[in-house]
Amino acid sequence: MFYNSENEPEYLLYVSFPEKNDHILSDISNILLLSLFFIFIIIIAFSGSLYQLIKQKKISEIKTDFINNMTHEFKTPIATINLALDSIKNPKIINDKDKVLRYIGMIRDENKRMHTQVENVLRISRLEKNQLEISKEIVDIHDTIDDAINHVSLLVTSKNGDISTHFEAITSEISGNEFHLTNVIVNILENAIKYSGDSPNIDVYTESTNKFFIFKIKDEGIGMSKSAQKMVFDKFYREQKGNIHDVKGHGLGLAYVKEIVEKHHGTVFVESEKGEGSIFTVKLPLI
Repeated sequence: MFYNSENEPEYLLYVSFPEKNDHILSDISNILLLSLFFIFIIIIAFSGSLYQLIKQKKISEIKTDFINNMTHEFKTPIATINLALDSIKNPKIINDKDKVLRYIGMIRDENKRMHTQVENVLRISRLEKNQLEISKEIVDIHDTIDDAINHVSLLVTSKNGDISTHFEAITSEISGNEFHLTNVIVNILENAIKYSGDSPNIDVYTESTNKFFIFKIKDEGIGMSKSAQKMVFDKFYREQKGNIHDVKGHGLGLAYVKEIVEKHHGTVFVESEKGEGSIFTVKLPLI
């Protein structure tokens, strides 16, 4: 506004905005917050979708493996039954009473085997829906272990194996269901036998504390990885070894074990190293 004779300004006016950044931020803060909120929603939605996709893929794989394993489990007994029936119809055999009785025994055994497989599936289903009644009584768990060992003794003997017992528990009476507890021990023993190669050597240890009865089943089998130990009690889970049929079963035995042990207010866990066998430990409350 004011110039000197040399046409230069005599005064300079400076204007300062000390709260400029705050003013700008206040104007865009609402938009910024909304943008961050929607970005957060998009990230959650994307993560949820990705999780569901992975979960659905896993369920699909489990379902496929279960169907394959179940089909495989039924295929062998059905084929055996058909062969036995065809043999019985043979005129040379139908008059041979001993052979007919032998084939009838084979049919009965294979039918019983299929019935057992179906019962395993139905048992887990009933447990999930709380439809399985578990009546409890006083049970001597040492006797139950001996009974379970008798159930698998022929299987162990056929593989030139051995089961050793080390009963050190002072107190062995618990409140439980003898039938289901026997199945629990049988399932763990069968698992040890299946994954122990040609000559399974299994040790059963018992001990007791003031409140708990503890038994451990130790094998010298192939063991399992850390990731497998976390999922070994999940339904239908079986550690893959290339061919899903190399060891028979459909991943229900240990899931049943966990369900029954928890119904008895106990706990079950596994310790294992690859190539060094596994130890399954069950803790059940004493009376």
